[in-house]
Amino acid sequence: MIVGILGGGQLARMLALAGYPLGLKFVFLDPTADACAFPLGEALHGSYNDKHLLDRLAERADVVTYEFENVPTDAVQSLSRRVPVYPSPEALAFKQDRLREKLLFQELGIPTPLFHPVDTLRDLEEAATRLGLPMVLKTRSQGYDGKGQVVIEQTDDLKSVWEHMDKVPWMAEKYVAFVREVSAIAVRSRRGETAFYALAENIHRHGILHLSRSCPRDPMASLARQYAERLLTRLDYVGVLALELFQVGDGLLANEFAPRVHNSGHWTIEGTETSQFENHLRSILGLPLGSTAAVGSVAMVNCIGDLPDPTRLLSLEGVHLHDYGKPTRPGRKVGHVTVRANDDKSLQARLDAVCELLKGSASKCFQ
Repeated sequence: MIVGILGGGQLARMLALAGYPLGLKFVFLDPTADACAFPLGEALHGSYNDKHLLDRLAERADVVTYEFENVPTDAVQSLSRRVPVYPSPEALAFKQDRLREKLLFQELGIPTPLFHPVDTLRDLEEAATRLGLPMVLKTRSQGYDGKGQVVIEQTDDLKSVWEHMDKVPWMAEKYVAFVREVSAIAVRSRRGETAFYALAENIHRHGILHLSRSCPRDPMASLARQYAERLLTRLDYVGVLALELFQVGDGLLANEFAPRVHNSGHWTIEGTETSQFENHLRSILGLPLGSTAAVGSVAMVNCIGDLPDPTRLLSLEGVHLHDYGKPTRPGRKVGHVTVRANDDKSLQARLDAVCELLKGSASKCFQ
């Protein structure tokens, strides 16, 4: 079987690494000439809208998926007429517009922060009145890792912020003073089988995920699972889905969902019986899903900007390094470290040791 992937970054790379033991082959389409997944399969270098390359991908692949949500929906829809594509173009379309995404959450009874569409300065002023300040202004599309967002704290800033904004559709959200951020990683197969990973607690720095810790006995897990299951059912979803949530008091507010394997689920590679990457492949191929049971206590730390010294890092017990093979630069995810132990106390000690090493690199995880 040949799996086609739109995108050739680290998520595509990890999908391929999970697929090799299953006897799968891969073909990647990516506009970046040195995409880090290219060494693991057939590389198609060019635009996602390139008709010739899309034809080639459809001819070569038995099934197609995508590693991130900013691929053109037209390209995905075109492919879906010739080869099975999962998750569906409908799921992708909801994700590519933050307003449609929030309205979908409302339809399913999934609570969200208050929001207001913004297309004009008057809309922005109305949003400030309705939502109160501070509020977060987000582009309705093309945002990731904190990009396309600005926090507005004072009424006097509204006009100046608007004058410096790109004239694209925006959406304002009420600023949420949350207790913590969590994510639910779920998977649904072509046969309708579903599985859920332990809730992950996440720490972000400058809009970029830095740490995810598995919380298998978390009291919010049942509610998060209910919300994720509603999305899976409504979208007739196939593949891995991540639902990012804010905990506010004893409740959860949906921030966004990702129709793909997700950074906050990287800990599943060493931390569960079957990783999110293998289960994504199983689901889109119609294979039985694997167990999502945890293997000990586990956490994941992103390497942002550059990588720590592998010799020092790998001398630590229970530590696994994933080097994405990407050129280093500030703000870029170039790898991650999984830390595993038999219990939470031991995990924290090992995690502290890893963080000491990461503080010496440009990632500066906990500053």
